[in-house]
Amino acid sequence: MLKHGIKDYDELVTRSVDDIEWFWDAVMKDLGIEWYRPYKKVMDTSKGIEWTRWFVDGKINIVHNCLDRHINTSKAKGIACIWEGDNGEVRKVTYQRLFKEVNRLTNALRDIGIKKGDTVGIYMPMTPEIVSAMYAILKIGAICIPIFSGFAGSAVSSRLKNAGAKLLFTADGSLRRNKTIEIKKEADIAVKDVPSIKHVIVLKRLNIDVPWKEKRDIWYHEFIKGKGEKSPTEQTESEDYSLLLYTSGTTGRPKGSVHTHGGCMAQICKELAYYFDVKPEDKFFWLTDIGWMMGPWMIIGVHSFGGAILIFEGAPDYPAPDRLWDMIERHKVTIFGISPTAIRMLMRSGEEWVHRHDMTSLRILGSTGEPWDDESYMWFFENIGRRKLPIINISGGTEIVGCFLSPLPITPLKPCTLRGPGLGMDVDVFDEDGNAVRGIMGHLVCKKPAPSMTRGFWNDRKRYIETYWSRWKDIW
Repeated sequence: MLKHGIKDYDELVTRSVDDIEWFWDAVMKDLGIEWYRPYKKVMDTSKGIEWTRWFVDGKINIVHNCLDRHINTSKAKGIACIWEGDNGEVRKVTYQRLFKEVNRLTNALRDIGIKKGDTVGIYMPMTPEIVSAMYAILKIGAICIPIFSGFAGSAVSSRLKNAGAKLLFTADGSLRRNKTIEIKKEADIAVKDVPSIKHVIVLKRLNIDVPWKEKRDIWYHEFIKGKGEKSPTEQTESEDYSLLLYTSGTTGRPKGSVHTHGGCMAQICKELAYYFDVKPEDKFFWLTDIGWMMGPWMIIGVHSFGGAILIFEGAPDYPAPDRLWDMIERHKVTIFGISPTAIRMLMRSGEEWVHRHDMTSLRILGSTGEPWDDESYMWFFENIGRRKLPIINISGGTEIVGCFLSPLPITPLKPCTLRGPGLGMDVDVFDEDGNAVRGIMGHLVCKKPAPSMTRGFWNDRKRYIETYWSRWKDIW
């Protein structure tokens, strides 16, 4: 705002949606996003607004911005990822160590025949290896398919089959409430009907006996054994695909939303920088799984600014109702995000579990996933936020790997609300006839494109148009 002579929040929002080309170009420059080759044009709508191309002719890679560029700086020795297991085990991974593991994994993937444009699935518990796997896939220009670790094999299978995945990362098992979750068994069910999968890479999380198929199955530690710690990052086009995120639930035909390197960097970094004020010294903890949009969103956004993420295995109320508050205190988390449902569950245990812990490290709270109710919102604000921390309540979707609606830390907040349009998001509410309305229920629409809007559905362009662009012309 200072840089562009913008006096207040309302003017900022107005200018960001009135001139989206100016805005997204200004974002890229302000946030220091690095390009291998600068883009010649911010956007191109010549094929229709539904198929807008962004940062035309630019070359970029998510991994360069989130990992590679930190290695020759002081951030290299800083913590990239803190992990805590269901059994209390803790691991901390520096950027330098993550960089080396990603490179070893990248070399292993290349050696086994994975190349740019191939699709690769991740069906694993929340461990540091999911971060390494995601970055290794993106580093070679392949497309990452993160899948919720709690899905049954059939739900995993439908996604992998739709994507034509070549390889799957999984684990022998996981822990939840001190009980073994046999992930490898579900992974075997999943890949049985996916002939495109040639290899299954298995992390030894629990060191338990698992079913095994020779030649197809490879232990993760053996897969990267002896691989070099240097590996070039593919210089992908801005519009090259990076993430394939499935939006349907456990039933029904899966919808694969397709995201690009340029689009992800623009939207995710904008949100983590401006909505959550992420800095290199921050420790960011969002209660999520790699299979939900918020998983990749957190990893990419925080790492692009050199901060640390906290991920954990298990349940938020095990071994005691203060599991989360204890982790926030011990790891000195600064930014914490959660869903209203999780808060409603934790509220039932009472405030005393919260007040046992010093959580003064927190400076910003976040939420998403569903509507708040007054009671749970105020409980979160009063007990976790000490009546002084902003709750950045965001709403968007997997299809845009980001938010349509969000406040900023500088804006007044009204309990339970989303405040208004996100920056650069030209949203409105329409009635059935396509007229803008206020004070009554209507359809949330976006009148201009954004860089992170899905580039269709995977192998189903017609369904994409029907889902998002068919009610009113040129309106999402």
